[in-house]
Amino acid sequence: MGEFYDALETRSADAREAALAAALPRQVAHARTRAPHYARLLEGVDPAAVTDMAALARLPLTRKSALIARQAEDPPFGGVVATPMAKLARVFASPGPLYEPEGEGPDYWRYARALFATGLRAGELLHNCFAYHFTPAGMMLEGGARALGCPVFPGGTGNTEMQARAAAHLRPRCYSGTPDFLKAILEKGDELGLDLSSIRLGHVTGGAYLPALREWYAARGLTVLQSYGTADLGLVAYESEAREGLILDEGVVVEIVRPGTGDPVPDGEVGEVVVTTLNPHHPLLRFATGDLSAILPGASPCGRTNRRIRGWMGRADQATKVRGMFVRPEQVAEILRDVPGVGRARLVVSLEGERDAMLLRAEAADAGVAPALEAALQARTKLRGAVEVVPPGSLPNDGKVIDDTRPVPG
Repeated sequence: MGEFYDALETRSADAREAALAAALPRQVAHARTRAPHYARLLEGVDPAAVTDMAALARLPLTRKSALIARQAEDPPFGGVVATPMAKLARVFASPGPLYEPEGEGPDYWRYARALFATGLRAGELLHNCFAYHFTPAGMMLEGGARALGCPVFPGGTGNTEMQARAAAHLRPRCYSGTPDFLKAILEKGDELGLDLSSIRLGHVTGGAYLPALREWYAARGLTVLQSYGTADLGLVAYESEAREGLILDEGVVVEIVRPGTGDPVPDGEVGEVVVTTLNPHHPLLRFATGDLSAILPGASPCGRTNRRIRGWMGRADQATKVRGMFVRPEQVAEILRDVPGVGRARLVVSLEGERDAMLLRAEAADAGVAPALEAALQARTKLRGAVEVVPPGSLPNDGKVIDDTRPVPG
């Protein structure tokens, strides 16, 4: 412990806040000037006033689902890209479909920091098993490795035997790819009698990194760490050798908000990950990812001082259809605003016989708010449902706003 990618990782809280106070107004002004989506969305906003997290939280969200619709209406990028097409390096496509730009410049996706924390150093070969086709994942990790001075074998996805044979010949130091594919390659190497002992490190993302898999790698003496990023934002957070949560990248600003709203939740409470990127080409402001996580208290024992999140904890996009009508987390948030004195709430959707049923479980000190909640539930969803008032703090801290318990059709 104690080796860092740059001095930004060990800044004091005051230094980080001062840098944020300078960067946020510039980025908001840049987005308003160069990206038509933000020119409309932020009309009347004074960029000079957006100097801290509290001011940032007053800006409207841009949701991934809404961005898909915006791109369909206003191709190619929906007005969120601030660089002309002719000056971009690449364009990618993700499921949705959603199209993402890659601007010119080294380490555009900022993955060098995450790979350095994994242990990759200049001159060591990275065996990169992320896709290079359509999605940016392959280029994300390649860009990070090249910024560190590392050559890259672009293995891509699939072809397990060919991957194992190439690794046995090329002797890479580090693997990057999904959490389980490295295990498949190593097991294929064992089966074929290949020497894959050169692989000592792994950087994984794009799937669940389960404890049993961590233990399997540890038993082979490998250091395999994870990160969290998206095709829109690049790196958001990464794991260090301390293995205590994921440390936020220095190029993004992360909020955790109550699903269905833009309202930040207290540290430790599970909510939706909202990210503002400082990328000048793709200046996403308060981009609601639809992913759930929570802020961890304190700083990492590794010495990096930025805040940490618990990692990916599920999806915040919990809309469901009840009696033929969609019910969304935003409607639950509206109910809470309608009825003072209520904390968190969860709408449980179930099946009673052959009929959909709704139960709103809401935290409040006064059980007398139940009639008002029942009326607000009907007004906001246009559906009748029952209400149960529970003591404050009794609902699970898992970010769920709508819990659909109905059996999945076979």
